[in-house]
Formats: sequence, structure tokens, C-alpha cells
Amino acid sequence: MFKSLQPRNKVPRTPRGRRVYAVGDIHGRADLLERMLADLERDIAGRRTAETFVVFLGDLIDRGPHSRQVVERLLLLKSDLFQPVFLLGNHEEVLLRLLAGELGLLASWMRFGGAECAQSYGLDPGQLSHLPEAAAIEALRAAVPASHVEFLKGFIDTFRFGDYLFVHAGIRPGISLAAQSQRDLRWIRSDFLNSDADHGFLVVHGHTIDLEIVERNNRIGIDTGAYASGMLTAIGLENGERWYLSTNATESEQSATLVD
Repeated sequence: MFKSLQPRNKVPRTPRGRRVYAVGDIHGRADLLERMLADLERDIAGRRTAETFVVFLGDLIDRGPHSRQVVERLLLLKSDLFQPVFLLGNHEEVLLRLLAGELGLLASWMRFGGAECAQSYGLDPGQLSHLPEAAAIEALRAAVPASHVEFLKGFIDTFRFGDYLFVHAGIRPGISLAAQSQRDLRWIRSDFLNSDADHGFLVVHGHTIDLEIVERNNRIGIDTGAYASGMLTAIGLENGERWYLSTNATESEQSATLVD
């Protein structure tokens, strides 16, 4: 389940008495989300009492069949066991830009998972793609509940927790956290993924798919392509301990092809 595990000289730690989990890119897989939430609650209940956070790393929507259901489930999420934290992914960013009326995005959004998202909100992707873009955006606005839009607008870009930083895509090496651009935090790939720089914290991220968990000295990638692979991955961290949870769909539930 691991790829290219490399040792660190210093064991990263969470704040004393606090625990955190992070969940990788869900991409419209409401079925896997439900299984993961149940697994998280079981895992938390089986450990000592501690203030616990669950960070959702973004890309809740698109590609999988149930974007609306995922957003609704997490919008209404209540738990006595943990506090949820939501990070904005590039897919949420594009949807919000569309809903704000930005032109020139619709066709690429539809190709990269937006068609499935639109369908989950009751729209016909074929009909939507044949409308003038402004009309298609109006149809999308009418279909997406205002509560969903406000929920997504409330997402943050980073979450620092002890020696860990949680972010959707990554960071620009050599630039302080305060000076990072939103575009890099939500979209960066090779400049971050190929860097061996010490960022001053261990970055936990999604965004870039790998069929295995990727551990490096400076980052941990947990996007295992849930929408197509059936594997939704979460990491748990407490003090100097690290563990993983994964939720797999059956082979018959899988039909999509992995695309970053």
C-alpha cells in the first residue's frame, strides 16, 4: 500500500493531546464516503479520548456519480467524536467560478468530471453542453442549492497541525506559507511533487492520484483515485504515530478510468 517510503531524521508530531485524520479526494463517491465515516468513527472510538479533527482535503465533487449527495452529507455532518475541517480543491474552485458567472470554463469542466456533477444535480449533461455558455451557467445556478454554494465558499486552503500542514495540492517550494498563492495550493503538481526541499513541516495532500500512498521526507500523498479505483484513503496522526484507513468498493462497482 506504500510507495517509496523514505525515513525522516525527525519524527513529526501533532500537538499534545490532539489527534487528526485527513481524508483524500472523494470525487462524488458517496458510497465510499459513508464507509469511511463509519471507519473513522470506529477508529476514534477505539482510541483514548483526545480532541480530534478530520480534514477533508478537497475535491469532494466531479467525476464520481454523486457530487450532490457528498456535498449534502458533509454539509449536514455532525459528530460527537470529531470536528470536521474542509479544504477547497481545484474542482470546487472551478464550480464556484462557474456559478459566479465566469465564462470560458464550462467545456473543460464538463470534460473533467463536471458532467457527472451536473447530472447529480438533476441536469442533463448533453443538453447543458449544447446551450450557450451563459444559459448553461444559469441552469447550473438554478440546480445547485444556495446552501451548497455557501458551504463550499466557507472552505479554507490550509490547516496547520503541529509538524503537519494539510493542503489540497501542495505548496510552492522555497516560499513561506503566508506567501503561497491560492493557485499553487489548489493546483500545483510537478514543482511540489518533485521537490526534496525541507518545507519546515510535513505536507499531507491529495490532488495527484497514485494507486498507493506516497510517503516522502517532505510530503505524504493520499489521493488513491477513489472515483475509479474504489479506494478512498485516510491518514491518522497522533503524537509521533501515523496510521492509515482505506475503504474499497467491490470490483463490480468500478467502471471509471483513473485521470488526474
